[in-house]
Amino acid sequence: MDTFLQLTVSGLSTGMIYALAAVGFVVIYKASDVINFAQGDLLLFGTYLIFFSIVQLNLPWTVGIMLTLLIAVAMGLLIERVVLRPLIGEPIISMIMVTIGLSSVLRALANALWGPQPRTFPSFLPDGVISIGTAVVGFDRVLAIPLGLALLVLLGFFFRRTRDGIAMRAIADDQQAALSMGISIPRVFAIAWAIAAVTAAIGGMMLGNIVGVSQSVAAIGLRVFPVVILGGLDSIGGAVLGGVIIGLLEVYTGGYIGHGLNLIVPYFVLIIMLMVRPYGLFGKPIIERV
Repeated sequence: MDTFLQLTVSGLSTGMIYALAAVGFVVIYKASDVINFAQGDLLLFGTYLIFFSIVQLNLPWTVGIMLTLLIAVAMGLLIERVVLRPLIGEPIISMIMVTIGLSSVLRALANALWGPQPRTFPSFLPDGVISIGTAVVGFDRVLAIPLGLALLVLLGFFFRRTRDGIAMRAIADDQQAALSMGISIPRVFAIAWAIAAVTAAIGGMMLGNIVGVSQSVAAIGLRVFPVVILGGLDSIGGAVLGGVIIGLLEVYTGGYIGHGLNLIVPYFVLIIMLMVRPYGLFGKPIIERV
């Protein structure tokens, strides 16, 4: 029972991190129909940026987090303005291929700035352990769960109650109709990329607190794809549920079976979901008649 509780808390905390990264993926897809293959590398940059702020600049952790988020917003806006805005109106495959190239550029930039060697992460979450029943788990993993949920609730409020969030939903539904209503598509695209970069940075900070600072964080970010396919490419709630399911499956598989199967179980789920329900648990089915 102790093992089950420890694995469950670990899986939920990991799932919240996956959900944060997946929400950025979903936001960009909802706004522009672009599948962002650079989301894992934005996660990587979030980890390195908090390391840069707290360790290299020696800032207090509160100031370091704020600086990290501001740089993430600037990165998202810069990527949208310089790389993607010139491609508005071009075939979607062109924009998708650009995000693949962007992934390589971001990874190379992180390697050039901080080098390939792993770094010690500046822990900003409280240390120590907490007892849940008879199980003992790390306090940082427990804290990651409510933090992740609170941020996801705020994002849900943004999409349902704010002007920009409603505009983003309108563009996702019909770009031409949204444009005729005076909604600025480039502005909404910029907001979408800023949100994607911020959620990835927050997920990167939480992930770095657990696994450390290294280039492997970008590879962990690849598990965002099974999460969004499972939940649905255009569903925020699906991203949350998908993150929780994938996180729990990983730790249960690693804890009870082992042999490295936890590394492949997300992609096994991905294949099964594409075969059975390709639009995900909560995605909107698209039916084309010819």
